[in-house]
Amino acid sequence: MTVTRKHTALPKAQILIEALPWLTRHHGKTVVIKFGGNAMVDEDLKAAFAQDVVFLRHAGLKPVVVHGGGPQISRALKTHGIVSEFKAGLRVTTEDAMDVVRMVLAGQVQRELVGLLNRHGPLAVGLTGEDAHTLTAVKHQPEIDGELVDIGRVGEITEIDTGAIEALLADGRIPVVSSIARSQDDGDKGHVYNVNADTAAAALAAALGAETLMVLTDVEGLYEDWPNSDEVISRLTASQLEKLLPELSSGMVPKMEGCLHAVRGGVNTARVIDGRVQHSILLEIFTDEGIGTMVVPDEQGES
Repeated sequence: MTVTRKHTALPKAQILIEALPWLTRHHGKTVVIKFGGNAMVDEDLKAAFAQDVVFLRHAGLKPVVVHGGGPQISRALKTHGIVSEFKAGLRVTTEDAMDVVRMVLAGQVQRELVGLLNRHGPLAVGLTGEDAHTLTAVKHQPEIDGELVDIGRVGEITEIDTGAIEALLADGRIPVVSSIARSQDDGDKGHVYNVNADTAAAALAAALGAETLMVLTDVEGLYEDWPNSDEVISRLTASQLEKLLPELSSGMVPKMEGCLHAVRGGVNTARVIDGRVQHSILLEIFTDEGIGTMVVPDEQGES
């Protein structure tokens, strides 16, 4: 006898079935997620982000979280009487400011995120780019109007050692990495550099041979013709992105440059997604529609 009664749980089963091919495709793969934007300051979004990352881990993926902490750093600098200044889209980081940046990233933002993840089990382990020489950098001097400008202890990544992160992943842990790098110069008394978190996430994704880089933002994705249109580009190739870069707003440049670097460095897909949407990570990875903008290597886009 066939039971025809409609079960209220049926839609849930259909959602799980839709996720099955994506679960199969991503099983055992490394996913690097850059945590930022409103998702860092809204309590509900933070909790949803932690749930998503833990879900990925239990679904057989290997998530790595990289974070900055712009709003929290600005607030702490103000408390310490240090003026926040930006040049070429990067925070001018004096020696005094660097002490605050280090304290906020490693002592506040990272600890809170590790705590949220570990509500679901003994999973997350925090480290900074200094630890085990994970990130090494030299002083970065951006060019403004044809001249190199000194913006203090802002670093450009020169080397990556993934050993500590790979050991944690092999042990079933979730690494949470603060975007601080050690100095390449052993004689450098300052020891550390503030590194753009988008850049750090992209560099780590490439070095780890990640399947995917996901960058959380406060927009829906990369817009087709902003501000004239709010139509989001759902997919584009590395070459198409490279042509668009000069036209992008300053806030999107490091994110999209990071996506370009990642896919050119061997990462299969790089995605910019709206961190203001709860569970946006799961929607992007495990549904047919996805959300946001996906960047793919040229040969993948041509097939």
